[in-house]
Amino acid sequence: MTSGWISNPNRPAFRRLRAALCVAPFLLLVTIGNAQEPPASTGHAIQVKVARVNVGVVVTDAKGKFVEGLGRGAFHVFDDGVEQPITEFASIEEPGQVLLLVEAGPAAYFLQDANLLAANTMLNGLSPGDRVAIVRYTDTPLAVLGFTPDKRAAQMALDAIQFNLGFGELNLFSSLSTVFDWLAQIPGKKTVVLIASGVDTSPASAAAALQSRLQIGDVRVLCVSTSGPLRNGKHGSKAKVVETQAEFAAADRRLQSIADATGGRAYFPMNAKAFEETYREVAQIIRHEYSLAFAPPLADGAVHQIDVKLNLPGRSGNGKVAAYRIDHRKAYQAPKD
Repeated sequence: MTSGWISNPNRPAFRRLRAALCVAPFLLLVTIGNAQEPPASTGHAIQVKVARVNVGVVVTDAKGKFVEGLGRGAFHVFDDGVEQPITEFASIEEPGQVLLLVEAGPAAYFLQDANLLAANTMLNGLSPGDRVAIVRYTDTPLAVLGFTPDKRAAQMALDAIQFNLGFGELNLFSSLSTVFDWLAQIPGKKTVVLIASGVDTSPASAAAALQSRLQIGDVRVLCVSTSGPLRNGKHGSKAKVVETQAEFAAADRRLQSIADATGGRAYFPMNAKAFEETYREVAQIIRHEYSLAFAPPLADGAVHQIDVKLNLPGRSGNGKVAAYRIDHRKAYQAPKD
């Protein structure tokens, strides 16, 4: 059974998983976009050295309800356990940049009605000022739509995505790393909504490089799995079915790891209704992100851990101290003199 970030793409079970995503032999075709795709990431970790540290924070209560109306004084930010003054603060009303990274493989293709059309729920749920970009990927990412506040244009771009229906590469890690390169110079709140199966054929070195970038970057990744409704197949021997299901589980762990490292969340919807509910919550997460910043106390070039705590002395109805979930990035790399 596969564990961790990487599955060997040459293993028979991995090939069966890609075959399961393709569903039927007559659909083993390739739809190729006309636009030139940008060069793939080199796979090397890029050091992010900053004079200030931006921290996006999402707060939900014990019932999963988003907590609104918090001010600067409600938050306490810690660098390696030492509290730091908050130098900048933006409430949840501040517009953000939302990049939809769509795996242009068979899983998304066969779920267009249940998945990509349901994504319109997310687009409609965003703030008017939020800017959306669309990127598709197979072996490398291809920009479909630049950042725009026009949500109708974003939905049209989603509808126009061309899909690879064959056994081509699905380089998740290297494509996500390239997207991080593109977002590096964009200020403010940044969220990647990754719509993918979790299958990855990137070089092994891409996994370690990406994990480092996820941990020290300022981009939140929200993952929406596209493979859930395709898991009921019982083709082949019992052993093959078990191994294929194990590969699906490994893909899920991949998406969960990506989300966890960035303070994001991963979703595994199983039907059209679940996709719609997922995208509704994704929009709410994007709309309810507080933005904090602090100055790094040391210029040592090291990776520092970040923790955020709340000062909300409220109590729940049963007299117990109210519990909150706080999602935020985990670390950053300090500048070096």
